[in-house]
Amino acid sequence: MGVAMSYRRPISSTWWLAKNNYILFMCREATAVFVWLYLVFYLCQLAKLGGDVGEYTQFLDGRSSFLWILFHVVALIAAIYHSATWFNLTPKVIIVRRGEEKVPDGLIIGPHYAGWIGLSLTIIFIVLWS
Repeated sequence: MGVAMSYRRPISSTWWLAKNNYILFMCREATAVFVWLYLVFYLCQLAKLGGDVGEYTQFLDGRSSFLWILFHVVALIAAIYHSATWFNLTPKVIIVRRGEEKVPDGLIIGPHYAGWIGLSLTIIFIVLWS
């Protein structure tokens, strides 16, 4: 007997442009690149911090350029969008039932946002008043 061949429907590389939901999904996935780039930048900064003082000072001076500030703003916006869309997806991933009823989405999303805001305020407090 021969091997059965299955039909594979061709999919164009622009499939995600067909619907707004697909476009938003791809934008969310693209934000992960900026989060990754910021992590690489942060790790490079930590490596410089462990080295020579003059080298770290030079690194900090270069970080104050317009392009670096723009990168940080874009990375912040990307991280906020990525986090918010993930929190909004949690009721699809975490399905909680109380008896026969499904717990409302807001009761699953709310604690995530509350934790995010609480942690952000704690970090802001530590940075500004320590």
